[in-house]
Amino acid sequence: MANPSTSVNKNALSIRLHVSDNVVIARRQLIGGTLLETEQVQIAGLIPAGHKLATADIAAGQAVIRYGQIIGFASQAILAGQHVHTHNLQVAEFEREHSVGVDARATDYVAEADSPTWQGIVRADGQVATRNYLGVLTSVNCSATAARAIADHFRRDTNPQALAGFPNVDGVIALTHGIGCGVDPDGEALAILRRTLSGYARHPNFAAVLFVGLGCETNQIAEMFTQNGLQENSRLRSFTIQDSGGTRKTVERGIAMIKDMLPAANQVQRQPLPVRHITVGLQCGGSDSYSGITANPALGAAMDLLVRHGGSAILSETPEIYGAEHLLTRRATPQIAEKLMARVHWWEDYCARMGAEMNNNPSSGNKAGGLTTILEKSLGAVAKAGSTNLVDVLEYAEAVKTKGLMFMDTPGYDPVSATGQVAGGANLICFTTGRGSAYGCAPSPSLKLASNTALWKRQEEDIDINCGDIADGLVTVEEVGQQIFELILDVASGKKTKSELHGYGQNEFVPWQIGAVM
Repeated sequence: MANPSTSVNKNALSIRLHVSDNVVIARRQLIGGTLLETEQVQIAGLIPAGHKLATADIAAGQAVIRYGQIIGFASQAILAGQHVHTHNLQVAEFEREHSVGVDARATDYVAEADSPTWQGIVRADGQVATRNYLGVLTSVNCSATAARAIADHFRRDTNPQALAGFPNVDGVIALTHGIGCGVDPDGEALAILRRTLSGYARHPNFAAVLFVGLGCETNQIAEMFTQNGLQENSRLRSFTIQDSGGTRKTVERGIAMIKDMLPAANQVQRQPLPVRHITVGLQCGGSDSYSGITANPALGAAMDLLVRHGGSAILSETPEIYGAEHLLTRRATPQIAEKLMARVHWWEDYCARMGAEMNNNPSSGNKAGGLTTILEKSLGAVAKAGSTNLVDVLEYAEAVKTKGLMFMDTPGYDPVSATGQVAGGANLICFTTGRGSAYGCAPSPSLKLASNTALWKRQEEDIDINCGDIADGLVTVEEVGQQIFELILDVASGKKTKSELHGYGQNEFVPWQIGAVM
């Protein structure tokens, strides 16, 4: 697939993404009788902004093409100028040519001496952080209330004196969840939870972590530590409610333990570091038709820059690359392509077992924004990954082991997906949205990118950068990609994102729950 146009004619009424497309995108609401001069097509009926219209007659059963790719098939005859959406476009099975490795190219790396630097925190073990939090994590839902009470004692808005002497500490946060018991002790569900929690326990954005358990849960803390190679030390401690003698004593004990951790956590200084220490998790949520034209390709351009400077990018959300996976295998080795397709097939089997369909997506908001099928959504979502080679495929919450672009198998649900990315080592998240999304991440900061200017104007307090200028014909994809890359360096250096200023992050920790609950 050719990347969407790097620039848009600001005077045109529609956007054409590929020469072979038989639909174009309305830049504003179009009424019947309007002539699209660039396409020599007269509008039939009403076309909402961001939605598709046919540029030629499309017979029933004929493929509908956007991005130069099939996004579905006409469920009835469509005339040139008519609205193309859920009423006349559907998904059907067809063969996709994966052509493994045909688009793989050597990456044009930038010498580190010529690369910009950012201000990061180097931990004693050599890991690099973008933030400096203390974390209160839970082994089970039963200890969530106590964990929150411990962290709440150190809130700067309600108890400013608690952290008054520790200016280098970003805060104390509780990351709780609703599982940890009632599961097979030897099953996949508990293994995923333990891998996720362990990834957070060793995450460099935590100066120290305190685990709080109940005591009798299936997810025993000591077993989790042993299984995942963790050992208690001054930066990683744990205890249980039952051993402590109840809730009040647990909260008091936890507060005292955090107070013991604070002096060491405060002894950090940011220093200039190369870009190779930045790992970005890529997310999109509340997407619209513009997402694949503006925000996603601009983020992809930024990721190309990040990879060229030695950094890492994690694409995820397997159900939302479905139908576009062939664009990733085209720039992968046979081994990596096979790993990716294995995860796609797992999802096909998983949905079949659950009586679900992979095309049970896009969401209502996606459809209102002009996205019709999962194929269309996926083709736009993959643009976040840029154009460099796919170098690895990871299980959910598996640790990042290499540099470059990789794929992590996660659900499409944003909090669950981002939780896996952070567990794997992402120290920053970039999140594109077209409809508007209320999301933030902790301990890794999350940047929000708007796909259209109307959203930016409506929800500017929640969003960090407007990519809608691309669709407005004011800037190119590459120019916005450069802006995103520079903002990533600033945020990694400590600049607060909009979601951080709003206090998002603690409730958005959602490990993937899979398997039977007993």
